Amino acid sequence: MTAPTQASRAPRRIPNAPDASVGESSARGSLVSARISLGRVFAGESANYFLLLGVTLFMVVFGLVMVLSSSSVDSHSNGDSFFARFLNQGLYALIGVPIMLLASRIPPGFWKRIAWPALIVAAALQLLVIATPLGSDNGTGYNQNWLKIGPVVFQPSEAIKIAMILWMGMFIARKQDRLSQWKYGLLPVVLIMTVAIGLVLAGGDLGTTSIMVAIVLGALFFAGIPLRQLITAGVIGVGAALLFAVTRANRLERILGFLHPSAADPMSTGWQIQQSNFALAHGSLIGVGLGNSESKWNWLPAASTDFIFSIIGEELGLLGAIVVLLLFVLLAICFVRIMNATADPFARVVTGAVMIWLVGQGLVNIGVVLGLLPVLGVPLPLISAGGTALISSLFGIGVVLSFTRTPSNSLSEPALRGRAR
Repeated sequence: MTAPTQASRAPRRIPNAPDASVGESSARGSLVSARISLGRVFAGESANYFLLLGVTLFMVVFGLVMVLSSSSVDSHSNGDSFFARFLNQGLYALIGVPIMLLASRIPPGFWKRIAWPALIVAAALQLLVIATPLGSDNGTGYNQNWLKIGPVVFQPSEAIKIAMILWMGMFIARKQDRLSQWKYGLLPVVLIMTVAIGLVLAGGDLGTTSIMVAIVLGALFFAGIPLRQLITAGVIGVGAALLFAVTRANRLERILGFLHPSAADPMSTGWQIQQSNFALAHGSLIGVGLGNSESKWNWLPAASTDFIFSIIGEELGLLGAIVVLLLFVLLAICFVRIMNATADPFARVVTGAVMIWLVGQGLVNIGVVLGLLPVLGVPLPLISAGGTALISSLFGIGVVLSFTRTPSNSLSEPALRGRAR
């Protein structure tokens, strides 16, 4: 008998059985395809895109953690779960982040085309706030700045901020060659923006109005408006804001309490800033620990919104407060890098205005908490609780991200035409 050969000992191949090598190749092919698809999604992104995106997402997550800590007692006191406000803010974050990513993929030319319609729609919504029963003070007892349609409550003034920025960017880009002439540059901007700001002012919101005035002045500065015209516009804007501030008793009390802290009623006008100081002092250098704030036990009003920085200082100490300041500095650096990377006046003005809006409002909020400014009632961007503010801030950042995605965005249209010739 002959010994079995090597070929005869080989296992038989079962008909129609799947080939392992084919399966492995298919799996590798799918992985490569997924990698290529993901690469195509982020193909046009620059370092500035990922830097701004990373800082933004970190601030949103940090904000959610602090909202959870600062609002747990207040939420439970109102009969809700300890996590009620945190879950609500988390829902807004889940809505706002995809909106930001979607906005970042829209060509910048689209924002120019919708500037006028966006401003008209936002102004119409704000008109509903001040002229119809749909307007609401949202339980604050002061400013009528919310629009309530059924179960939905939001602030049209946040939409006006974005619409203003887009409109000014579009207008300034079109009038680039005539900006030095005040009747073609400064005058139309002041007239249109006065109407938009006046609608918010009619609702009594001095804090939002102050930020909007700063946005306009910032946009004009980055547009290259002559300094003399800019100073004139600034004096008029600040004068109008001060005149408005003294026309209502509660606002006047806040200003007088800021100017003369010792004369402020500690149980009324001076209560909030006094409790804020206690919280910051209690935090010392390293804080009392996340979740261990005493001020949030119904001592400090608006602990998760306008005065969340006080809770950060109490729980995370001076070091945590410095980290927040550094985050806003880093956010400003991202915006400046994007502005320096483009020659398009539209992109420069919009990016600069968004920077003034978010970073400037952040510094104003921190200044109020530290007692450097009178209480204005503005939230800490990307960190404080507030759905409309969070979504609008993320949308504004998404618009700026759209300027970083493709190399062609780094040049203005006239520059591109010149290069083609």
